[in-house]
Amino acid sequence: MATFLLYIFLALITVALGFAFFLALNKKNFKKTFETAQADSEKILEEAHTEKERILQEANNEAKQEAKNRRLQFEQEAKKRRSELEKLEAKVKTREQTLEKKIALLEKKEQDLERMTVHLNTEEERLKNLMKDCERSLDDNRKTLETIANLSQEEARRELIRSLEVEAKATARETIKKIEEDTRLEGERIARSMVSLAVQRVSSEFVNDSTVTVVSLPSDEMKGRIIGREGRNIRAIEQATGVDLIIDDTPEAIIISCFNPIRREIANIALQRLIADGRIHPARIDETVKKVAEEFEQIIQENGEQAAFDTGITDLHPELIRHLGKLKYRTAGAQTVLQHGVEVAHICGIMAAEMGLNVKKAKRVGLLHDIGKAVDQETEGHHSKIGADLAGKYNEPAEVIDAILNHHNEDLNYAFPLTVIVQAANILSERRPGARREVLETYIKRLQDMESLVNGFRGIDESFVIQAGREIRALVSPSGVSDSEVVDITNEIALRLRKELTFPGQVKVTVLRESKYAEFAK
Repeated sequence: MATFLLYIFLALITVALGFAFFLALNKKNFKKTFETAQADSEKILEEAHTEKERILQEANNEAKQEAKNRRLQFEQEAKKRRSELEKLEAKVKTREQTLEKKIALLEKKEQDLERMTVHLNTEEERLKNLMKDCERSLDDNRKTLETIANLSQEEARRELIRSLEVEAKATARETIKKIEEDTRLEGERIARSMVSLAVQRVSSEFVNDSTVTVVSLPSDEMKGRIIGREGRNIRAIEQATGVDLIIDDTPEAIIISCFNPIRREIANIALQRLIADGRIHPARIDETVKKVAEEFEQIIQENGEQAAFDTGITDLHPELIRHLGKLKYRTAGAQTVLQHGVEVAHICGIMAAEMGLNVKKAKRVGLLHDIGKAVDQETEGHHSKIGADLAGKYNEPAEVIDAILNHHNEDLNYAFPLTVIVQAANILSERRPGARREVLETYIKRLQDMESLVNGFRGIDESFVIQAGREIRALVSPSGVSDSEVVDITNEIALRLRKELTFPGQVKVTVLRESKYAEFAK
C-alpha cells in the first residue's frame, strides 16, 4: 500500500515538473499571444465605444424628429379643435339670439293674451246679459203667442213639425212620382220592344202530364190477365219498373202511378206492348221491360239531340244531351221542362241579339239553365247548384256556369250579362198565359188574401181583385183621406203585397178617391 502511494506521489511530481518545463519553453509564445489578445480587446472596446456614440446620436436625432412630428400634429389638432370650438360658439351665440327673440315674442304674445282674456271676459259678461235679455224676451213672446194662439209651447212645436212633415212628404211624393213615371215609361218602351219580338217568334206546345198515366185496355178481361194468378203478374210489373199499378172500377183502364216520369213512361210502353202481344207472365214481363229500357235510352238521346238541333247548339257534351233528353219526361205546369228550356233558349237569343251579345252562348245558357232538374231526384241540393256542377264537370264556359247557378238569384248587381238575360227569359217563359197551371182552390184563396190585405188599410172602403189577380182596385173614403195620402197608401199596399203574399208576375195597385154629388131639380 505504501509502495503504491509512493508511486502515485512520484507520478504527480513528474507531471508537475513536466508542466513547469512546458511553461518555461512556451513562456514567450504565451506572452506574445496575451499581448495580441490585449490589443484586440482594446480595439474592440474602442469600436464598441464608437458604435455606442453613433447609436446614441441616431437615437437622439430620431427622438428630436419624433418630438417635432408630435408637436406639429398636436398643433394641427389644436387648430382644428379651436376651429370647431369657434363654430360651436357661433352656433350657441346664434341660438341664444334666437331664444332671446322667441322669449321676447312669447312675452309679447302673453301680453296680448292677457289683453284678449280681459276683453273676452268683458264680452262674455256682455253676452250673458244679452242672453238673459233674450230669454226674458222669448218668455214674454212665448206668453204673448200662447195667449194669442191659445196653444201651449209643446202644442205649437207639434203643429210646426206636423206642417213641415206634410210639406216634406208632399215634395218627396211629387219627386218620387216623377222619377217613377220617367223610369216606367222608359222601361216599358224597351221591354215592349224586346218582349213583343220574343212573343212573336216563340211558340210552344203544351202537354198535360202529371204523376199518373192512364193505360187503356181492350177489355175488362185484360185486367185479370195483368193481375195474374194471385197477383204475380202485377207484382212482377211493379218490381221490374218501380211503379205502382192502380186497378180500380174504372172500365177498361189501368192507372200507372210514379213520381219518376222516366220509370212511368217505361212502364207505360212495356204494358202497352204486353197487352198487344197477349203473352203476360213474369218471364215475358222482365224481358219486355229490359228491352223497353234499352230502347228508351236511345229515345232519351234523340230527344236531347233534337232540342240541341232546334236551338242551333251542336257542340254539347253527350252526357249533357242525355240529361236534356230526360227533361222531356218532367213537367212544369203545362209544359215539359225540355220545352221550357228550348223556349227560354229562343228568348235568350232574341234578347242577346237586341243587346249586342253572343247569341249562340245566350241560347246555350237558356237551354241548359234547368239541366239540374234531370238529376235533382237523385242528388241533394237545389237544381241550379246541381246544374252548375254538371256544366262545370263537362267544361262549359264560366259565363254559362254562373248563369245556371244564379238564374233564380234576385241580387244580380255584379252578375254576367247572360245571367240577367236568362233570369228574365225564364220569368217570361214561366209567367206567360198558359205556361203554368194553378189549382182552383189555391187561386181563389190567393185572391181572397189580396182583398183581405187591402181592406185592412185605413181609409179603404172597398177593394176589387180583377184580371185574374193581376190588378187590385181600392176605393177610399174622400172625407177621411186626402189626395196626397192616396200615394202613400198605394205604395204601402204594393210593399205589403210583395212582403206577405206570393204571386206570379206583378200586381198593379190602383187606389181611387172620388167625390160625387147628386141633386134633383123639381
